[in-house]
Amino acid sequence: MVLPGGEPKPTGPATDGTGPARSRERFLQGEPVEAGVRASILNSWQRCGSLGLSPDQDDLPFRDDFDPDGRIVRAAVPVLDRLQSRFAGSAMNISVADANGTVLLRRFGEASLARALPAIQRVPGFVFAERVAGTNGIGLALAERRLIRVYGAEHFAERSQGSACRALPVRDPLSGRIEGVLCFGYPRSAEDPALDAVIRKAAKAIERRLLGQSSARGRALLRAYLDAGARTAAGLHRGVGVDELARELHPRDRSVLVGTATELISRGDRAAVDVHLSDGRRVTLVSRPVTSAAGVAGIAIEAFLPALSRAKSLAVPRQADEPLGLPADLADIRGGPLPVTVHAAPAPEPRSVTASSRLLPVAESGQGLTITDSGDATDRPPDSPPPARGLVLVGEPHVGTYALAARRRLELLSETSTRIGTTLDIRRTAEELAETAVPRLADFVTIDLPEAVLRGEEAADPGGDLRRTVVHGIRDDLPFKPVGKRVDYGPTTPHLRCLTSGQAMLEPDLKTAAGWLAQDPEHTEQLLSHVHSLIAVPLVARGVVLGIAGFYRGQDPAPFDDDDRSLAQELATRAALSIDNARRYTRERAMVLALQHSLLPHGLPDQDSVEVAHRYLPAESDVGGDWYDVVPLSGTRVGLFVGDVVGHGMLSAATMGRLRTAARSFAELDFPPDDVLTHLDNLVGRLDREDPVSDGGGIIGATCLYAIYDPTTQQCSMARAGHPPPAVVHPDGAVSFPDLPAGPPLGLGGLPFESAEIHLPEGSQLVLYTDGLIEDRQRDVDMVLDQLRGTLAHPERTPEEACQAVLDTVAPAHPCDDIALLVARTHALDPDRIATWDLPADPALVSEVRASAVRQLADWGLDEAAFAAELMLSELVTNAIRHGAGPVRVRLLHGRTLICEVSDTSNTAPHLRRAAGTDEGGRGLFLVAQLSRSWGTRYLPQGKVIWAECGLAGV
Repeated sequence: MVLPGGEPKPTGPATDGTGPARSRERFLQGEPVEAGVRASILNSWQRCGSLGLSPDQDDLPFRDDFDPDGRIVRAAVPVLDRLQSRFAGSAMNISVADANGTVLLRRFGEASLARALPAIQRVPGFVFAERVAGTNGIGLALAERRLIRVYGAEHFAERSQGSACRALPVRDPLSGRIEGVLCFGYPRSAEDPALDAVIRKAAKAIERRLLGQSSARGRALLRAYLDAGARTAAGLHRGVGVDELARELHPRDRSVLVGTATELISRGDRAAVDVHLSDGRRVTLVSRPVTSAAGVAGIAIEAFLPALSRAKSLAVPRQADEPLGLPADLADIRGGPLPVTVHAAPAPEPRSVTASSRLLPVAESGQGLTITDSGDATDRPPDSPPPARGLVLVGEPHVGTYALAARRRLELLSETSTRIGTTLDIRRTAEELAETAVPRLADFVTIDLPEAVLRGEEAADPGGDLRRTVVHGIRDDLPFKPVGKRVDYGPTTPHLRCLTSGQAMLEPDLKTAAGWLAQDPEHTEQLLSHVHSLIAVPLVARGVVLGIAGFYRGQDPAPFDDDDRSLAQELATRAALSIDNARRYTRERAMVLALQHSLLPHGLPDQDSVEVAHRYLPAESDVGGDWYDVVPLSGTRVGLFVGDVVGHGMLSAATMGRLRTAARSFAELDFPPDDVLTHLDNLVGRLDREDPVSDGGGIIGATCLYAIYDPTTQQCSMARAGHPPPAVVHPDGAVSFPDLPAGPPLGLGGLPFESAEIHLPEGSQLVLYTDGLIEDRQRDVDMVLDQLRGTLAHPERTPEEACQAVLDTVAPAHPCDDIALLVARTHALDPDRIATWDLPADPALVSEVRASAVRQLADWGLDEAAFAAELMLSELVTNAIRHGAGPVRVRLLHGRTLICEVSDTSNTAPHLRRAAGTDEGGRGLFLVAQLSRSWGTRYLPQGKVIWAECGLAGV
C-alpha cells in the first residue's frame, strides 16, 4: 500500500526478515536500521531511545489539572458523538487529546472496548505524549504536526503492537496554535484507506467549531481574506502559516512577529516591514486591506519568507482540500478548506514598527501585493521558486489598537515585578514605582508618604503628615513641591478623596477639577500650563495606608481614561506591597539597631593608660553583632576588646550583648587573654547547646580579639579567636600587623588559644577592627590592608582623626557587614610614679616596708593617704609572708588612684570572711576592703598579686 505522503509501507508481520517488526527488533538490539521503516517512525524511535523509554512499560502518567470544559472539548464533543454513531458496533475508539498529549475525550464503537482498557485509561487525563508513551499516533502527530498513521510494530511500546491508529493535529484557525489531536484507534485487521478522509473531515469540523467560538466579525474578515487569496494569488499556500513557513520558530521570534503584525493592523494602511529573526533569517510582513461581505473593514498581515534554492526548497505539507466521500450521517461536518494558520502569542516587549523595522513600499495590482524592495519577489531570478507565504493576523484597526494598548499594559505590569522592590529602602522603592510609570503611563509622578511610614511605623493619620518623597517626570523644571516638603491636601482634592474611598480617583481634565483647583489656586495655575490630566491612587498594602501616588499627563495630548486608572491602581497596589515590605524591614532594622546601640558601650571609662576613639557602622542591609569594649584593669592596665557575632538581626544583636557582658566579667577577674577566650568559647558552646532552635547542632558563632596593655612595662599581651589581627602604628609612622596565633572561632570547642606579647612604645597606636572593614566582595583583602596601612601611617593624628580617616578611605561605600573600629594610643606611667621593694619572707621586715612606703607617699605629696596605705600594706605583706611563699614584692603605683600591690610565688587564694568575736585573726582583708576603693587578686605564671586601690582627694 502507499501512504498519503507517498512512502511505501509493507504491512503485516515481517516473515521475510524485513518490515517494521524486523527493523524495530534490530533497533532495540542496537543494530543500524537503514530500510524497511519510514523516516518519521525511525526518528521517533531514536527520540524514545534517547529518553530512556522502555518498550515494556505499561503504565502511563495521569494528570488531573486539565480543563474538562475547555475550548477543544466544547468543539469536539458533538463531532465525536456523530463519529461514535458512525462507527457503532466496530472496534474503533476515537480520542481527542490536548496539545500536551493528555487525552480529554474518548468514544468507543463497542462499549466492551472500554472495559478491556486499564482502569486509568477509562477516564480523561492519561498522557500519550511521545516523551512518556513512546511512538504512538497522538505523540507523533504532535511531533510531526501533520496527519500520522502508526501501524503495528511501528509502535514503540509492546502493548500497542496489535493496533493501528491515525492521528491529525487540530488547530485554532485564528491563533494558529495546535489545540489538540484527533486520533482513531483500531485493530490492525481493520485498516481502511478511507479513514484518511474521515479523520480530515472530522478535524475540519472541530476547527470550524473552534472558529465559531471567535467573533463573527473576525470570522468574516478571515473568510474575505481566504476568498481574495483564492481569486488572485496563485502562489498562496492555503493552510500554511508562520509555523509552517519557518519550522522550529523560536517563541521569542514568533512573539516579535505577532507584536509587529499587531502594530501594522493598528496603523490601518498598506505597509511592509522586515523582521529579522534570531537565527539570521528575515521575514517580511505585509499588511493589506480586506473587507467582508457585510462591509467590515480590516487589515490582513501576511508573512513572506525569502525563497530558498530548489535544492533546499521549503517542504510544505500537502493540503487535502478536495472533496472526500463521507457517510450521510457525517454530512454536517463537511466544510470549506482549512483556514490558514494564524499566530497570536503575546510579544515579550514593546516594539515600534517605525523604530525597530524598515517600512517597505507596497503596490497593489490585479494579482495582489508586490513588494518592491530588492531581494523580494519582484527581483528574484525567473527560474527561482516563489517566496513562501502565509497569514499571520487579520483584524480591524481599532481592535488592533486596543490589543496593542492592552499588550503594552500587560508588559508594564509584568515589568513591575522585576523593577519595583529591588531593595528594602522605602524611598528607593517609591522611586522605582515612578520610574516604571514614566513615560509609558504618565509624564509625571509624585509620591507622598507619611513621616511615620518613612520611619518604618504605621501612620495614625495618613493624610495629616504627608511628605513629598518622590518627584519624577520627563522634565525636571515643573513647579511640583520639592522632595522633603510637607504636603497638605484639602478634603475635596482627588488625593484625599482617594484615601477616603480606597480607590483611584480620575480627573481627565484638571481645568474643570474644582477640588484640585481650590486646593492652592496659585500653585495649580502654574501646573495647568504643563499638565492636564490626573490619577490619584492610594498606596494601601495589608490594610495599612502608606501614602498617595499622583500620576500626571501633560505632553501626551490624550487624557487618562478608565483603562489608565485601572492600570495605575494595579501598579500602585503592587508597589504598595513592596513599600510595605520595606517599611516593615525599616521598623525591624530600627529595633535591632536600637538594641545593638543599647548593648554597646555608652561611654569610655576614666583611665590614663590609653587614649581611645571608636566607631560603629551598621551594615546597609541588616544589623549584625559587631562589638567593642574598653575595660580598666588592676595595676593601671587596660583591656581592649573587639568581636563579631556571626549573622544578622535580633538574635545576633542579643547574642552580642550576652557575649560582651561575659567578656567584660572575665576580663575584670584579671584572667589573661587566652583564658578569657577559653571561657568565652565555653560560653558560646553552651549557648548553642541550650538554644532550642539549634537542637544542639550549633547556630551561634563569633570571633574575638582581646588585648591587655600595661603602661608600667609598655607591654601588650594579645590573643584572638578567628579574628583579623590588629594594626600597630609605631611612633615613627611604621604600620605593622602582628603575627598573632589565629585560634579557632568561638564555639568550636576543644582547641587551645595562645597569647602573644609585643612591646608598644609610648605614643604607639593599636587599631582593632572587625572583618566588615576589610572584607568586601568587590575588593581584594590584601589591597584593602595596603590601603589601611597607608591611611594609618600618620602618627600625628589623634585617635578620633584616625578613626574618621579609616572610615572615609578604607570602609566600603555600601557595607554589607557591620564595622566596629577601636583606636587606642598608648601612654606610659612615669617611672617616678612607681615604687618597688623586694624583700624576703621575714615578718621583721614589715615595719621597714611601712616606713619606706610612708616616705614615698610623702615624696609624692600624698600624706593624706599614708594612714590607709600603711594599714593596707601591713595587712597584705603580713598575709603574704604568713600564708604565701617568698620572695615578696611590694609595689606602689601613683596614677589617678594609689594602688598598693603585694605579690608572692604561691597560688593560694585569699578570701574575705566575717570573723567571729572570739577569733584572734581573719580581719585583715576586711580592713583592706573597708579602707580601699576596690581590691582583688590576679594570678601570674608563678604566683599571684593582691592589690588594693585607694582614692585620692582632688584627683
